[in-house]
Amino acid sequence: MLQEEVKRELISILGSAYVKDDPQSLVTHSYDGTPMLQSLPDGVVYPSSTEEVSRIMKVLSRYKIPVVGRGSGTNLCGGTVPVQGGIVMVMHRMNRILEIDLENLTATVQPGLNTKQFSTHVESLGLFYPPDPSSMAISTIGGNIAECSGGLRGLKYGTTKDYVIGLEAVLASGDVIRTGGKLMKDVAGYDLTKLLVGSEGTLAIITEATLKLIPPPRYKKTMLAMYKDLYGAARTVSKIIENRIIPATLEILDNATIRVVDDFAKLGLPLDMEAILIIEQDGDQEAVERDIAIITEVCRSEHADQVSIAASPEEAEKLLTARRSAFTALARLRPTTILEDATVPRSKIADMVIEINRIAKKHQVQISTFGHAGDGNLHPTATTDARNKEEIARVEEAFEEIFEAAIRLGGTITGEHGVGMVKSPYLEWKVGPAGMDVMKAIKNSFDPDHLLNPGKVFAKETRKRVVIQRG
Repeated sequence: MLQEEVKRELISILGSAYVKDDPQSLVTHSYDGTPMLQSLPDGVVYPSSTEEVSRIMKVLSRYKIPVVGRGSGTNLCGGTVPVQGGIVMVMHRMNRILEIDLENLTATVQPGLNTKQFSTHVESLGLFYPPDPSSMAISTIGGNIAECSGGLRGLKYGTTKDYVIGLEAVLASGDVIRTGGKLMKDVAGYDLTKLLVGSEGTLAIITEATLKLIPPPRYKKTMLAMYKDLYGAARTVSKIIENRIIPATLEILDNATIRVVDDFAKLGLPLDMEAILIIEQDGDQEAVERDIAIITEVCRSEHADQVSIAASPEEAEKLLTARRSAFTALARLRPTTILEDATVPRSKIADMVIEINRIAKKHQVQISTFGHAGDGNLHPTATTDARNKEEIARVEEAFEEIFEAAIRLGGTITGEHGVGMVKSPYLEWKVGPAGMDVMKAIKNSFDPDHLLNPGKVFAKETRKRVVIQRG
């Protein structure tokens, strides 16, 4: 519960309707999309402007009260769980499109804006905002920026960081800063915009973003390649890139994922396939047709059992929607679903798939694999039961080995979900002790009292590296 004097000050800023510390509000904001993590905050606030955020932060800074910025809570690394209590700052009231600048092809928006609604509005104007996280129907632009969200189109178009060109943000002190702008070039000092993107709410509270928009592709074609050999599907990914083709989307689903997605979406997929690739290319019609023809030949050369082209835009959209539903479909299997995002260079995608399967078998756990194969970002997903402590321990051991395998193959512990709480014990594996020191120095500079999303990114203790033998 909030201290009475703090509550009074917050109410004087927001009004009593937007300061909550009742049990229902506290429980509702004690968890996010990450399984098995929960911690009650002391209060929840709902600001409507940058000025209110600034005034709130000055109060919290004076009382040394932690604050966690929150959008829709779809985070999958425990990034918005208030592990040290304090205040959860929900940004949903700040949900407006402030400007669409057709001369500069930019949009200026508030952080609580729904990603799908924004994308749809932009498309209605004949423009394109490519970042498309699987949670886009629920997630917010501010949450996407905090985590540097990716998505199915990340291979060709990049991730959120490639489209954020300016920010307004409130520091822990309550001071307001502006970074970047509508400029396509700006090298005046350190790039604070890129630093804040993906900082997981640990450096500042983002209150406004200027986003780059681009012309939409003129033509699209979507295809499905089915394999009875998982390794052949993974090799196909590398071969497509080797042929100097960058598809708009290049996704992989293994057999376990195929089965649950087909049951969920009723696509009529053959259930005896070990893997399916969903491939979309966009651009000018001539180039798309040429690329699809080459990709088809690559798939066949790697012994694809079936290759088919979507007959209509509706059929293509159904395939991509089904892929976005993979997590939801898997979550129906057992009470607890743990989705990770180990990432490797795309030339190592086949090796990583083999490693995931070997590790799952070693620890006798159920792990299905799907993900953005074209950029090496795989989502090994364990279906388990949090009530079975012994099994959960084996799942955790398996994921620890998966992270180690990803790093050994030249990859990383997370490609788009963020570090948060879940990956913090492994961050030093990736960046090294010197890298950790640099990151901590940045954190101390922005937030000397560690009030902004404390307990995230920097673990109290780094996990000891495990030693893995191949085969």
